Amino acid sequence: LFPSRRSSDLIYLAFNEVFMGVSSIVSIVLVVLIIYVIYLGIKIVPQSKVYVVERFGKYTKTLESGLSLIVPFIDRVAFKVDILERQLPPFKMSVITEDNVEVELVSTVFFRVLDASKSVYRIRNIDLALENTAISVIRSAAGKLQLDDLQSSREAMNQEIATRLSKAAEVWGVEVTRTEILDVLVDEKTKESQRQQLNAERERRATIARSEGEKRSIELKADAELYEAEKQAEAVKVAADAEAYAIKIKAEADAEQTRLVAEAINNDGQPAINFEIMKRQVDGLSQLASSNQTKTLVVPSDITKALGTIELFLDTVKKKDEVND
Repeated sequence: LFPSRRSSDLIYLAFNEVFMGVSSIVSIVLVVLIIYVIYLGIKIVPQSKVYVVERFGKYTKTLESGLSLIVPFIDRVAFKVDILERQLPPFKMSVITEDNVEVELVSTVFFRVLDASKSVYRIRNIDLALENTAISVIRSAAGKLQLDDLQSSREAMNQEIATRLSKAAEVWGVEVTRTEILDVLVDEKTKESQRQQLNAERERRATIARSEGEKRSIELKADAELYEAEKQAEAVKVAADAEAYAIKIKAEADAEQTRLVAEAINNDGQPAINFEIMKRQVDGLSQLASSNQTKTLVVPSDITKALGTIELFLDTVKKKDEVND
């Protein structure tokens, strides 16, 4: 009996040890499984990306940057989309301008993803799609310009291309930030034609500049002559005004003198008349004697008589004044 009981205890102990060992393994497995499930459900999205999540193959949501949770084994991250602004590699295209000149344009496009779901579900290769659309838009825009305008109006052309390309790329959830025409490539014949045209344009501008200079010189000369004529006219006018003023003063003086003579005649009668006549004779004789052309002066006896008469008249007037006083 004792050996049999001991054997059962040993079996029980062994079974118990095995059970404890299996329980420990299962516990460890469960802990590991729980940690793995939690790991699958936690998603840390970088700042420069967004994650597109699918559930049973269908789009569910988009995970933004930061810490997010999904349902393990049901949800999965199908796409990791870069949302930073990026640039297409420079690409060439052949265009024909409005004046029928064939040139090659080197261009590039800058863009960024705004709607990650559209960028992965509505187009397979977003870079190739943008490049092909940009080529079409650029050819259409360049065909409206002449070669000279194409080289000098890049900024306006870039804005037009970016606007039209943005409308086309909007359906793909992409924003076109800007486009750039990096270079305009022309063949040697076109370059030679441009050089000849440039030389002709320079010669034309030089001719215009010379003509403008000659015109300006003529205008300045005419202005100077006009200014001189105006000043001369002003001088003549001033001289005429001065002469007119002198004549006016002299006329007023003569009028005053005539009035005084008339008054004297009215008061003194014939002696005043004789006095005025003799005075004028004496004035004339004085002017004749003062002339530079006069070498010999013969004085008639009447003049001497006139001088005596004047003296007599003055004495008469003086006596009359004394009587009146």
